[in-house]
Amino acid sequence: MSSITFTLVSCAFFMALVAYISYLKTRNSIDDSDGYFLAGRGLTGGFIAGSLLLTNLSAEQLIGLNGQAYRSNLSNMSWEVTAAFAVVIMALMLLPRYLGGAFSTLPEFLSTRYDEGVRRYVVILFMLGYVLVTIPSVLYSGALAILRLFDVPGLLGISFESSVWLVIWVVGIIGAIYAIFGGLKAVAVSDTLNGIGLLFIGLLVPILGFIALGDGNILQGMKTITIENPEKLNSIGSKTDSVPFSAIFTGMIFMNLFYWGTNQYVIQRTLGAKNLAEGQKGVLLSGFYKLSVPFMMMIPGIIAFHLYGSSVDPVDLAYPTIVANLLPTFMSGLFLAVLLGAVFSSFNSLLNSAATMFALDVYKAAIKKDATDRQLITVSKYFGSILALVSFFIAPMLMNAPDGIWDLIRQFTGFFNVPIIAIVLVGIISKRIPAIGAKIVIIFHVITYYMLVWGLNQLFGIEITMNFIHISGILFVIEVLMMIVVGRIRPLEVPHEFRAHPKVDMVPWKYTVPVSVVLISLVVMVYVLFSPIGVAYEDGIVSGWFWPAMIGTVILGFMSYLFVLKSWNKKYASYITHKYKEVVETEKTKLRNN
Repeated sequence: MSSITFTLVSCAFFMALVAYISYLKTRNSIDDSDGYFLAGRGLTGGFIAGSLLLTNLSAEQLIGLNGQAYRSNLSNMSWEVTAAFAVVIMALMLLPRYLGGAFSTLPEFLSTRYDEGVRRYVVILFMLGYVLVTIPSVLYSGALAILRLFDVPGLLGISFESSVWLVIWVVGIIGAIYAIFGGLKAVAVSDTLNGIGLLFIGLLVPILGFIALGDGNILQGMKTITIENPEKLNSIGSKTDSVPFSAIFTGMIFMNLFYWGTNQYVIQRTLGAKNLAEGQKGVLLSGFYKLSVPFMMMIPGIIAFHLYGSSVDPVDLAYPTIVANLLPTFMSGLFLAVLLGAVFSSFNSLLNSAATMFALDVYKAAIKKDATDRQLITVSKYFGSILALVSFFIAPMLMNAPDGIWDLIRQFTGFFNVPIIAIVLVGIISKRIPAIGAKIVIIFHVITYYMLVWGLNQLFGIEITMNFIHISGILFVIEVLMMIVVGRIRPLEVPHEFRAHPKVDMVPWKYTVPVSVVLISLVVMVYVLFSPIGVAYEDGIVSGWFWPAMIGTVILGFMSYLFVLKSWNKKYASYITHKYKEVVETEKTKLRNN
């Protein structure tokens, strides 16, 4: 009881410190809608990256990914590591378009490209996904970790189910306060501070695990997981794994692109960027963070398998178990604060983004077009409160997930991620495809995806054995073709033209493309490391092909870097020259007018 008291007190201290710093950074900054919804369009690259990190890497990843590694292997790291490709596309292609149009939400962007009907369709998809899947999963995974650390049922003398309900409500109420009353800037600042703690704890846990596995020798512990059951370190998933390697090149690339390029609760940080350069810095830096996920959020699950065998049930308790057994008591408060910070971050971000879309894409767009900033903020707070309350009732139902929450969440997000990214990409590339094409695709996808993944089996006993990621990839191709056909039959009479009217400086970051090349090269190296020619080699630590493959990747990446650097510098110089001429002409006009 004394150790629990110490943990709670130290946790409260760390959380209060984060809250106080967040308050200092955000006071008097939410008087208007831009201040509340987009942090006053003043976020720098560091805050954007920190907020993206903690928004994405929540208890869902800590619990879910480690549970999957404990159960099978590292094939699920594809969801995280290959996000680098989507991050690069976001930085180079999508972010300039978003900031150039001064958009506050993705549905607003789609309303300018298509019409208000598409805007409402997409808002409905987002809301259903957030309420039924994403927000509940964040609360439930955080509750699981807390229950394992503190044995809440034993302390309070209540059942496990009652404990889950209790913790979800307590955590949810505290977390909602940040999002509802602090706005995006409060979320971003607290995310960054908690992100630093998450990186520290995330690296410390596997180190302690290796020490325990090696009986005090960290190198021996590392050697153990490469020699005993090396197949657990294999990231090249087979067709029987939840993520086959081939899925990376089909549906996964579009799912990740949706998440990093169009998911409102992720891109909202970048929409609040101080300028394009800071936005690109933040996005790309978050891509480097993603490369650390296998080490921080999957290796502990494999260590747990070597320490405890197959005794951990359900698999989602693998990470909480290793933390409870190995983390020193004096650091338990910091871990709990970081864990809660991770839960709060994703929960806050989801509430903030959902409330933003309701206020701007529903209330202002369809109910009261002349709404003032104060009215929008008030409506946003009321809607966020209702949404939080609903999610508190849905989250405990995830206790019934048989194979862990990770796969379940990914399957359900398939309802809305593919159609949204399809209509966004087609809308940017094509100028003639009408709104009716986007509407047909959304309705078609929801019905067809359900039938292929669950419906045919539930209704007619026909089982589709194809992985849901492959199904998503196939549907993406079909839906793009459908929109092209509609564009041929009923093209827009007047081609759509994008008109830029940015509220921030649009000079790109000079090193955007070279850094992107480095990031992609590192993705390849991580896959080489966790493969049958790397540490998953069965007859030793690594195979004879490991070092040649790593050196070859470095050489290829360096050559690509030199090639892209030359062309990008020329493009950047041309852009700066053009901007300089614009500024000079503007100043000359002002002088003439004066």
